[in-house]
Amino acid sequence: MTERLTPDEAGLDRAAELLRAGALVAFPTETVYGLGADARDDRAVARIFEAKGRPRFNPLIVHVSSLAEAGELVAIDAAARALAERFWPGPLTLVLPLREGAGIAPLVSAGLVTLAVRVPGAGIARDLLARVGRPVAAPSANPSGRISPTRAEHVLAGLDGRIEAVLDGGPALVGVESTILAPGPDGTRLLRPGGVSAEDAEAVLGAGLLPPDQGVTPSAPGQLASHYAPRGRVRLNAASPEAGETFLGFGPGPAELSPTGDLLSLSPTGDLVEAAARLFHCLQELDAAGAERIAVAPVPETGLGRAINDRLRRAAAPRA
Repeated sequence: MTERLTPDEAGLDRAAELLRAGALVAFPTETVYGLGADARDDRAVARIFEAKGRPRFNPLIVHVSSLAEAGELVAIDAAARALAERFWPGPLTLVLPLREGAGIAPLVSAGLVTLAVRVPGAGIARDLLARVGRPVAAPSANPSGRISPTRAEHVLAGLDGRIEAVLDGGPALVGVESTILAPGPDGTRLLRPGGVSAEDAEAVLGAGLLPPDQGVTPSAPGQLASHYAPRGRVRLNAASPEAGETFLGFGPGPAELSPTGDLLSLSPTGDLVEAAARLFHCLQELDAAGAERIAVAPVPETGLGRAINDRLRRAAAPRA
């Protein structure tokens, strides 16, 4: 049963306590209700995809309480700073270069070198974020493919019993998702229209917005046939490694150790949530080990397994 919390001191403290413990908490922003998890906790982030029934990994938006906190996670250039100073707190998300050492779980950015961040306009959301003291990843708090929730009742209709709590702050004021902009050396691209109009953003920038670039992954995450790939060649659905292959296991069976001593297994127990949380970490370990040929154990094509296999197939696809 999902707890329904009120946005008073006790309710905000309870929501923050749950998030710090790795739980999922839906909370109100000015746009829609977000499904929050500690953005530095791999397993908590993986549970977002499980709870939503999200069929594939997509970059998530990280919510922070201030521009200064955002600057600890991403590199903010002049255009981004101008936009942030004008529209934050508010319904604007910026896709910016991820800082090395930011500590964000790789699932949040889908393994990309950029991170989507925003400072929500709703006071309840900022109060909660300040109490948590950590960046919070939060897509909309609804089952994948369903209408975004603007009230706590909408959240419970789709996710009751699948998340730990919802913080009931009444109806969201904006009711549509945030605008997503990606400043870059060639200009600023509009990746998604939303609560900040293109005209208002252009007025701040003194220039027109560029359309999404199909070659830039954040505008259409996961669309490239070959993507998320380590340097080594990947063979899927392998029962055991062939000569010269490094084996990435799943479930009971053979597994190797990386040079750092970590077990090269997505999940020794066959837990798809754990496998989703470890996928990018394992691929990074294989890259660091210099693996030239990689064999991957079969992963069931069910639940989160569909998303894991999607990423593995892209990692194994022929490269140009």
